Amino acid sequence: MNALKDLLKNNMRQYSMIIALVLIVLLFQFITDGVLLKPINITNLILQNSYILVLAIGMVLIIITGHIDLSVGSIAAFVGAVSGILMVNMQMNAWLAVIICLLIGALIGAWQGYWVAYFGIPAFIVTLAGMLLFRGLTFVILKGQSLSPFPQEFQRISNGFIADPFGGENLHILTIIIGIIVSLVLVVLDFKNRNNLLKYNFDVLPTGLFYTKIVGILLIVNLFTYVLATYRGIPYILIILAVLIAIYVFVMKKTIVGRHIYAVGGNLKAASLSGVKTKKVTFGVFVNMGMLSALSGLIFAARLNAATPRAGTLFELDAIAAVFIGGASAYGGVGSVGGAVVGGLVMGVMNNGMSIMGLGIDWQQAIKGLVLLAAVAFDIMNKRKS
Repeated sequence: MNALKDLLKNNMRQYSMIIALVLIVLLFQFITDGVLLKPINITNLILQNSYILVLAIGMVLIIITGHIDLSVGSIAAFVGAVSGILMVNMQMNAWLAVIICLLIGALIGAWQGYWVAYFGIPAFIVTLAGMLLFRGLTFVILKGQSLSPFPQEFQRISNGFIADPFGGENLHILTIIIGIIVSLVLVVLDFKNRNNLLKYNFDVLPTGLFYTKIVGILLIVNLFTYVLATYRGIPYILIILAVLIAIYVFVMKKTIVGRHIYAVGGNLKAASLSGVKTKKVTFGVFVNMGMLSALSGLIFAARLNAATPRAGTLFELDAIAAVFIGGASAYGGVGSVGGAVVGGLVMGVMNNGMSIMGLGIDWQQAIKGLVLLAAVAFDIMNKRKS
């Protein structure tokens, strides 16, 4: 029981956000008379929030290192505009254009990271300048107009679904199979992780709770994929998100790069004295953020089937809110990719639920602001207690 209390205490923020997400889903499911969890709406939730989740994955690394990036929405808009120039005006091959746009995003991140890491200019100032610069350049290259339509193969990034080779009529069989495989892989990894912790005498969940967790994983993953299978199956963007989440979770938990990122945010001077190349780490996370901002801009352009000057508006605020709601600390050094995704889902479910209820954008923004304030206040209170 003591081990369980310590485990819950050490992971209070992570578990509290998961519990909050479940409660919010149940609340809106009740208020909307079951509309929230209908298959078509769950698919729409994935499609509508995909570009914010991509930004949140990059933003959590920025915030862990103790910085912030206000320019991600403008970069997304700028790269979306460039993709429109390349694919719509110049008729360039879609995949070549995607590669060029991702490289442009990385270069923009390198530009901003250089000023932050090697000149010591606060990230707030550098990225605020970037927000204004790239929003202005977006209007310049689009001349205040929208560009469309994009090639169909590009649109599938955000609107396409995996085909079912088994030819299921009312049920997407391949989605069911993928759900079973993914759930089994997660269970095997959980058992492996538990055995490794026991090997080195670390605290783990009691056996009963652990098996309850395993049953929960099997039920949730397979129920989720079953619901998708009753509509059109798994969208391509969900595959992209799953791959990104898996890569970044692995990097942050299992690699030296991840440990260095946490070290820089935890104590910059101590990390430097320990041999961590702090400037290089800071530079790297901004390059990464630029590339993910570009990917977010491409996903948004594919979903709209247009490059517009107003694309990306308030994306940075949604991404930052997702990271803090997901458990990242305002002081740096604390946060996780999984938490950022959970925070993004909290924001997405709230947006979707309030829209179904008919609440205006004004009230939606006000409520999201209160939720963000509560999340940061919760973090500060935990800091004071410890």
